[in-house]
This record gives sequence, structure tokens and C-alpha cells, in this order.
Amino acid sequence: MHFTLQLHFLEVLMLAAVRITAFLMLAPPFSHNSIPLRIKGMLGVALALTVTPKLAPDYVSPNTAGYLGLLVLELAAGACMGFMILLVFAAVQSAGNLIDLFGGFSMAQGFDPQSMVNGAQFARFFHFAALALLVASDGYQLVLAGVFTSFSAVPLGAGLALSGAAQFLAAAVPQMFVAAVQIAGPLLVVLVLADFGLGLLTRAAPALNAFAMGFPLKIFITLALAGTVFVVLPSIVSALVRDGLELLPAMVPR
Repeated sequence: MHFTLQLHFLEVLMLAAVRITAFLMLAPPFSHNSIPLRIKGMLGVALALTVTPKLAPDYVSPNTAGYLGLLVLELAAGACMGFMILLVFAAVQSAGNLIDLFGGFSMAQGFDPQSMVNGAQFARFFHFAALALLVASDGYQLVLAGVFTSFSAVPLGAGLALSGAAQFLAAAVPQMFVAAVQIAGPLLVVLVLADFGLGLLTRAAPALNAFAMGFPLKIFITLALAGTVFVVLPSIVSALVRDGLELLPAMVPR
């Protein structure tokens, strides 16, 4: 049995594999450190094999220096797309950080080297919950479909527009903070009202030392009402993933 591999095909395969692998290194859930780097590389090459036959007819081979430049452009394109999905989980993690801050859990922070999350209990819990929702709802298929569709929006070697990237950051970062407040909002309102109530109680009875009761009370309220946050979490994660993938055309060179 004989196989014939054309250099043209290998060039397209390498460019597609670089973009997809850079995407997998940053985009959850594939970016989790429990997945070995060699597995991510093999997965990137395997996924690139599925799109290479479609991309090969439109590819024009450059010289060596030009091809190295194309590799750098594909690396940047894949990293930017992975950063879009990473912002989704940054919003969920920020919501957990807000709950930790207002609920009194922020003093017990820890670093998770697997998911690279630095936060207290709810920050890590929300991060794992978002990962579980993404896998259980087959949202990872939507993420992979987005990176495959990117080859139509951003052809091989086209690069990304700096103005589009700046526009993306200007739109995505505020959206991340708004989404964090939307996720944690109901519980934050209750915790702020509890602070107001403790302040009024201290004003009415200074000898009671109501703020000494505040820490266990706020922890109890947080644990009792944390389930209300998960009512909106699945829809928020799904909407954020779709919004992040829809922002891709803004980064296409004009």
C-alpha cells in the first residue's frame, strides 16, 4: 500500500492545526490542565484533518518566510478565539468572586493548579459548575463548531484586524462584568439588605454588637440562597457562549 502526501496538503494541515491547537489551549473545557499537552496537540491535528480537504483548494503556497508568518497569524487567530470562550468562564468565576466577597468567604481563598482559578469556595464551585454545564449540555460541540466556522469568517493567513480586536475587547470585557452581576445579582441584593439591617440594628442597640453576628448570618444566608443563582446559570452560560462566537466576524480584516 502506497500513500502520497502532497506538500500543499501538509502546509494547509499545519496551519489549521496551529489555529485549532492554540484555541484548545485557551478555551474551556479543553484548556483544563488535567488534559495532557500532547493530547491537546493530537486532538488539534485530528480536528485539522477534518477541515483540511475543504481548505486546500483555496490555499496558495507562499515562500518559506511567508509561511512562517502565516503560522504566527494562525497562532494569534486561534488564541483570540480561545480568549473569547475564556471570557465566558471569567464572567461565571467573577460572579462567584462577588458572592465570596459579599458573603464573607473571600478570606479562605485557594489556588487550583488544574483549572488555574484563584478564588474562594464559590469562585471555584461556579467554575466547575460552568464546565459541567458545558459538557452536559453538549455546549462543547457548539464551541468546536465555532472554531470550524472560523475558517470561513477568517480564511487561512488572513489574520485579524487590530481595530476589530480592539472593538471585541471593548464589547466583551464590559459584557463579562455585566454577566457576573446578572448571575450573582439576586444573592448580592439579599446580602446587601442584610448589611443594611445589621447597621440599623447596631444603631438602635449599640451594646448588641450586631456586626459580630453578621459573619455567621451572612454565611448562613449565602449557603441557604446559593441555589437561586443556579436557576439562571445554564441560560447565562449558553447565551455567553453564543455571544462570544458571534463576535468573531468583528475581528475579520476589512
